[in-house]
Amino acid sequence: MSGKRHVVRVSIVGEEYSIRSDVSPEHTRAVSEYLDKAIRAITSGSGVVEIHKAAILAALQITNELFEARAAAAQSAEEMSALGDEIRRWLPPAKRGERAG
Repeated sequence: MSGKRHVVRVSIVGEEYSIRSDVSPEHTRAVSEYLDKAIRAITSGSGVVEIHKAAILAALQITNELFEARAAAAQSAEEMSALGDEIRRWLPPAKRGERAG
């Protein structure tokens, strides 16, 4: 984050919002577009017409994506650590080094 606050106007399901954020305007727009698409997908595919209910369902969907991504990242980190341990065993003792704990 740059520390500089940006104000970005975005549209989510036809409503205009001014978002103040430390992240780049491009990032804010991308996040807003992602949310807009998630809400629209719910309203078009499930029969939900109340926007606030669709927004809650979209938030649940996006939160699930976050949890799945975190679990995948944790699994990758564990696999990389195990691979590093395996590779370290093949190195000569002088080259093994100590892992930062």
